[in-house]
Amino acid sequence: MADEPKRPVWHVRMTTRGNARRLRRDSTDAERLMWKELRAHRLDGASFRRQTPIGPYIVDFVCHAARLIVEIDGGQHFEDAGLAADAQRDFYLRTQGFSVLRFSNADVLKNISGVLETILPHVKKNNPLPTSPASGGGEEGGDFQ
Repeated sequence: MADEPKRPVWHVRMTTRGNARRLRRDSTDAERLMWKELRAHRLDGASFRRQTPIGPYIVDFVCHAARLIVEIDGGQHFEDAGLAADAQRDFYLRTQGFSVLRFSNADVLKNISGVLETILPHVKKNNPLPTSPASGGGEEGGDFQ
């Protein structure tokens, strides 16, 4: 147990946790469509969570194993104040070891397959699937002791 890597611990305020629940309940059409495609390991077996607190922020979608955050942005994100806030937020998330991909609501609603094709290489690059014993990978031939 002493050799296990340390996992980050975020102390999430109750108000932030409540806001995350509200955002899950009141998601936009684009967020609902994206969740339909990401939930239940549907994108190459990757496990995503939605509206998850990370530090002081609530991210739209996160794959912890791939250290990947996917944000779906409405129109307010493309105004000067929104761009500045997003830059600060992305900087913080990157300092925590995450990559951040941003897509507009229109991108998701009009071209979901293109959005998923953009996300997939990031998932594969940062979250290589382990070789299963049944596939013949590994030197011990799949024997476990």
